[in-house]
Amino acid sequence: MLNSKKIVVVLPAYNAEKTLEKTFKEIPHDIVDEIILTDDYSSDQTVNIAKKLGVKHIIEHHKNLGYGANQKSCYTKASELDADIIIMLHPDYQYDPKLILAMCSLIANGVYKAVLGSRILGKGALKGGMPIYKYISNRFLTAIQNILMNQKLSEYHTGFRCFDAQLIKTIPYNSNSDDFIFDNQLLAQICYKKVTIGEISCPTKYEKDSSSINFSRSVKYGLGVLLVSSQYFLQQLGFKFKLFKNI
Repeated sequence: MLNSKKIVVVLPAYNAEKTLEKTFKEIPHDIVDEIILTDDYSSDQTVNIAKKLGVKHIIEHHKNLGYGANQKSCYTKASELDADIIIMLHPDYQYDPKLILAMCSLIANGVYKAVLGSRILGKGALKGGMPIYKYISNRFLTAIQNILMNQKLSEYHTGFRCFDAQLIKTIPYNSNSDDFIFDNQLLAQICYKKVTIGEISCPTKYEKDSSSINFSRSVKYGLGVLLVSSQYFLQQLGFKFKLFKNI
């Protein structure tokens, strides 16, 4: 805990057997109260490794539902556990779990209600092995998103996020996509609530075992990002979209 705030780490996993243990061991267990792993029907030993590591809360999907569906399971379980602060961390070892303390401190002390671990702040993205095409597309999409959504974030596409649990409860995330665009929809909904999002610089570690979507899925994701940002922009002009209903 920090400032009497219960901290829950959620790990949305899919075929993470080669990186899960490294990620788990670098989590600061002295401040983290609970860890949840949701497995989206992996074909490897992800679940068995999680059990061996002593992960108490494991949710297994009995078919592959998608990355967004995996996160929905994470956040719902975290709410059931009465989390005050939720950390979403990809278990693919791209992000440094040791930054959990810094990110949670910003939430626990009331500085922000949402904090992102940014791979773009600083100069570590390419040095850490981010493929050049991913870096360019990240910068391009982020620039357009900032214009359409009137924000100044360094990136919207990180898999390392920290939230005030009460904020997540006000978002109708179960109505969002079950695919990768879920992440972007959630941030757009948070921005629509006029919540200021904080960022900290996060070193990038692209290794051969780190997960990554292929080029065609990346293109589909990019088009989805542009759609979400355009809907946000038009919503501000008076148009109505389901994404921002009940927010």
